[in-house]
Amino acid sequence: MKMDEVATRLERIAQQPFRAKFRLSGRERALVELRGMTTVRGHAEDLIASRLAPAEPRNDGRQTPYRGHPVFVAQHATATCCRTCLARWHDIPAGRALDAAERSYVVDVICRWITQQSP
Repeated sequence: MKMDEVATRLERIAQQPFRAKFRLSGRERALVELRGMTTVRGHAEDLIASRLAPAEPRNDGRQTPYRGHPVFVAQHATATCCRTCLARWHDIPAGRALDAAERSYVVDVICRWITQQSP
């Protein structure tokens, strides 16, 4: 997917009242500033691989906390929090494992949102 399409999709998602309320808190913003986006990106890759990429993730629909790490907040803000949201908002079907390109796309979306939130 082209980056312009990602930007358009994220703008559409951000118009949803539930998604629009998410912001990085002081602690989460501090983690990004302290560790840097390279480290946060690595965290996102690990979290997506373990919590979202399997065909049937454990506790799907409830596996992503609302706070505690910038990736978790970004997942809710970008509708990459569960397989249902991925299917609805990003056209990535549930019921099969995410391939490498889909995992990379999800991480890119999350990191783009975090970068937009950081000063």
